[in-house]
Amino acid sequence: MTDRIREIAFDTETTGLNPADGDRVIEIGAVELINHIPTGRTFRRLINPGRPVSEATIRITGITDADLNDKPPFEHPDIVDAFLSFLGDATLVAHNAAFDRGFLNAELARCGRPPIPDDRWIDTVAIARKRFPGAPASLDALCKRFDISLESRTFHGALLDSQLLARVYLELLGGRARAFSFDAANHQEGGPVRPPALRRPKPLASSATDQELAAHAALIEKLGAGAVWKTIH
Repeated sequence: MTDRIREIAFDTETTGLNPADGDRVIEIGAVELINHIPTGRTFRRLINPGRPVSEATIRITGITDADLNDKPPFEHPDIVDAFLSFLGDATLVAHNAAFDRGFLNAELARCGRPPIPDDRWIDTVAIARKRFPGAPASLDALCKRFDISLESRTFHGALLDSQLLARVYLELLGGRARAFSFDAANHQEGGPVRPPALRRPKPLASSATDQELAAHAALIEKLGAGAVWKTIH
């Protein structure tokens, strides 16, 4: 039996673009995936960064300093401990993973926590560029490519973007058909595929009685000359 694959589609919103310049995380959003399919479990926190939010961030996210003044800092147990508990040992799936990894690990370092190593991250930008060379690889562009609605996305938000990312990731791995597979092994990229059922070397004999066969024949006669049953031999 194939082990289950647990991943977390993850996104951050930040005060600016560079943690080395002191920029901080202001929002975390995460969506749990099992065998690449969202389970419905999510995580979201607004975070007080201890510094002003940039005008560019406000335009993109709609999150202002006033929205964050009463929120806990990242190092508060309701943020860092709760997030690490939600994450567990799962792989993180992020769009432009280097950006989110840099900010998350900078926040973890401030708390004296170990970083999330590179081998626990999957970058959907890299997957998209490999699959669609030369095509736009932004999250918006991929949502449009895969006909994923952006109607509710007035602003960028970490949880909403994580939910969109989870759907994009599913499409990048092979599309909606994966969600309807009853074989968990088929949800693993490169995993085994259920073999087709073998035909019986000799068809089973009919178990219908003579009376049932006669009633069936009478019914077909009533259906008329165009009945589909009359084309089956």
